[in-house]
Amino acid sequence: MKAADRVHGGVAPAAPAVAVVDKAGSVIGWTRAAEELTGYPAADMFGRPIDTLLPPEDAGAPLPRVGMMEVRRRDGEVVMVRADAAPLTLGDDAQCPQESWLLSAIPVDIDLSTDTGALLESLMSSFPVAMAIWDRDLRCVWFNEAAEQLRDGYPYYRIGRSLTEVIPGVDNEGVGDAVREVLADGRPKIDREAHWSYGGRERVLSVSLLPLTGADGRTLGVCSVVLDFSDSKARDHLDLLREAGVRLVSTLDVMSTAQELAELAVPVLADFVTVDLPDVMLPGAEPQRRHATTGVGEPLFRRAGVASVYDGAPESLWKREETVFVPPRSPFMEVLRSRRSYFAPVLDTSPGTWLDLDPRRARIIHATGMHSLMVVPLEARGDLLGVAVFARTANPAPFSRDDLLVAEELVTRAALCLDNARQYTRERLTALALQRDLLPDDLCGSGSVEVASRYLPSDARGGVGGDWYDVIHLPGERIALVVGDVTGHGVNAAATMGRLRTAVRALAYLDLPPDELLTHLDHLMAEDVRGLDSMGATCLYAVYDPRTGRCTMATAGHPPPAIVSPSGEVTFPELPAGTPIGVGLGTFRSHDLPLPAGTLLALYTDGLIETRQADLDAGMARLAEALTRAAPGSATLDSVCTAVIGDLVGDAPAEDDVALLLARIRSVS
Repeated sequence: MKAADRVHGGVAPAAPAVAVVDKAGSVIGWTRAAEELTGYPAADMFGRPIDTLLPPEDAGAPLPRVGMMEVRRRDGEVVMVRADAAPLTLGDDAQCPQESWLLSAIPVDIDLSTDTGALLESLMSSFPVAMAIWDRDLRCVWFNEAAEQLRDGYPYYRIGRSLTEVIPGVDNEGVGDAVREVLADGRPKIDREAHWSYGGRERVLSVSLLPLTGADGRTLGVCSVVLDFSDSKARDHLDLLREAGVRLVSTLDVMSTAQELAELAVPVLADFVTVDLPDVMLPGAEPQRRHATTGVGEPLFRRAGVASVYDGAPESLWKREETVFVPPRSPFMEVLRSRRSYFAPVLDTSPGTWLDLDPRRARIIHATGMHSLMVVPLEARGDLLGVAVFARTANPAPFSRDDLLVAEELVTRAALCLDNARQYTRERLTALALQRDLLPDDLCGSGSVEVASRYLPSDARGGVGGDWYDVIHLPGERIALVVGDVTGHGVNAAATMGRLRTAVRALAYLDLPPDELLTHLDHLMAEDVRGLDSMGATCLYAVYDPRTGRCTMATAGHPPPAIVSPSGEVTFPELPAGTPIGVGLGTFRSHDLPLPAGTLLALYTDGLIETRQADLDAGMARLAEALTRAAPGSATLDSVCTAVIGDLVGDAPAEDDVALLLARIRSVS
């Protein structure tokens, strides 16, 4: 008993229930079908308000009323109907004045068997997803064939059975509560995982609950949509797509993303997977709307990802980053031309196929027992990024259409991540090139000061930052040492860094003391807020005078330098606090201290000492230890730079840009 079966008592009317009401809403016409639907005979309804048939909360609403609503029968039972209304214009007939309305109502289960409804019922009944409708009393009033197939695992798929009914062995409390919540707030619940156990069988389901809203805006019922993932294959596919949503976005490297795609699909979906990308997808190249070609007209691809159930991937003729041969008239070329997937559940290896043009592939296919193949285009934002190939060797089952759908969904997600990775890599390389061009590449000290430096770009998602350093020769054999850090990352930060470095050099040539130089720099950048994108920058400016053996320095929100005395003791001077550059307050003061011969001065950015696990104080302590180990009197400054970077950053990806500038005071005879 399903959609067309009546459960509300009585027999379903053969025609829509029709009533005529006057301007005041009183019944002046009543059909036989209306009697059958409501249980009220015409004699009892004439002259009564039509509101008699509505729940109390709906009474008093103005006519006309159309859409889904509830009607209360004479026996107290509530029936869900679809209502329509039309004005009557029958002249001056006293029995039917002009202001009358013709009302019709069809129970929702009968509505499905009308001309349009029959098509809808045919669609929903055969739809391969379990669907059911529950009224406000949590009773089942309709379900389709797919739901009937789940009845052994969920016996509430019975017309008239309520979710409140207790059935031994079935834990239904959570589902009933969820339906009540949707009825109460009218908000859908999408893709909720549920585990139902009945008759010793465990089912894993994805449940969505959708509110059914009436003409008055109230929620009259709930439609449940249930996907059964109890089958291990379907569950594995769902888990695969969920894992892809996590792993594919975990990297912004093109090659790593391609490899993640290959490894994700093995062995859940395929025994062997390759991901081939054109050269234009590799770092530093632009994507093309059409695939790249070699001089002889064949696509030039490189293997970016490969995975297999067998160690060493014996099915692959090419290793990662090697050029891949793509023969003409092959499935790969067809996918590139059409941008549609190639699906061969049974791979045809007989003579006369495309494999005749690719004997190496033919040999490896026969040798590994490859028997089923899918080739899916990697496409994102209108660009063709490459192809992904899925094959089965050890698994004797051929690919199914469901497998193809999963592969296409997986590849779609991967293609977006690949495109993001490609764009990120391109921007990062641009910013890095700009950063390196703007940093000094010919630092030289003087007769009194030896210098060395290192710059390490960030490998984090934020991209290259705005760290910089500089050495400026001033009159009187003095030398200025500068280190700074623009907040933010990317091309804008690198460009702003270049502007700041240029401004510092220009101000330094005016021979300003450190505090005055920072004040002018602060005012200059505050007037042009676009220069810092409202982010700010820090800076440390120090001037060493070999004639006095003293160094004068000032800071704009930057960490203090590390000073290694000739005896090896490491200290951090307490400099007067200063606000970051761009604030416009100009609150800077200079600090003067002696630097005897043999003293090592280390200027750095916070990327060297600060991590997610350690604050600045802990990082400065680690820097002091690293300098103590690395800076004996005989060590070269280049070796000290290398040792300090190795100790504090190591081989791990840098979380932020690192700039390090070392200066050693020489003995002046």
